[in-house]
Amino acid sequence: MFIPVQDDNPLKSIPFQFVTVGLIALNVVVYLLEATGMDEGVISSFAVRPAELFLVNVIGGISPVTVDTVPVPEAYTLISYMFFHGDIWHLAGNMVFLWVFGDNVEDAVGHIKFLIFYLACGVFAALLHAFMVADSAMADVPLIGASGAVAGVIAAYLMLHPRVRVWVLALKVIPLQISAAIVLGLWVLTQVIMVLTPELGDPNPVAWWAHIGGLLAGAFLILIFKRPGVPLFDRGLA
Repeated sequence: MFIPVQDDNPLKSIPFQFVTVGLIALNVVVYLLEATGMDEGVISSFAVRPAELFLVNVIGGISPVTVDTVPVPEAYTLISYMFFHGDIWHLAGNMVFLWVFGDNVEDAVGHIKFLIFYLACGVFAALLHAFMVADSAMADVPLIGASGAVAGVIAAYLMLHPRVRVWVLALKVIPLQISAAIVLGLWVLTQVIMVLTPELGDPNPVAWWAHIGGLLAGAFLILIFKRPGVPLFDRGLA
């Protein structure tokens, strides 16, 4: 559909998006470690596996039936899963959205609160996904990726800056400048359609409910986390 490249939205309250860049760097470093031949059992150890998560009631420690290589308490995986990715395209897609839209959300809330916001969106995304697939075959499928946390960033940006113009690549090659409401609104609509009509989805398992969870968390948390005086929906924009 659209690949975002750059938005016309300068920072107003912070000199640089340190947390956004730091998160991207950490994701890249972890992926490079994966690419050097990290055992799948190790990766799975840091993934959210819904069946194991609920077996210990989320906070009950390490699952007694785990097949993971590293004994990681299941509650900890609600954080660690965000920094692992299935392949380079999985990583690149998430990091492009985080790079283009994360800086302005960080600007609107501040550095520390943005880190908390990002992680909280990812945690809620994983929990909603786990709850919705608990009785399906996906309950045993490890969940990895920053998509849920990034979905929270997308929701926050859409509530803050729907009128901002964004440069995108349409059909991966055609440069266009359109409003964030169109770019991100279509992305949100796609997630809703896919979660309601899973038969249309990719044959490989996609955690659509994690995307929905991140969107819901981001839309709610930005109301609490944004700095006093930061308007919603570009109010006051000439």
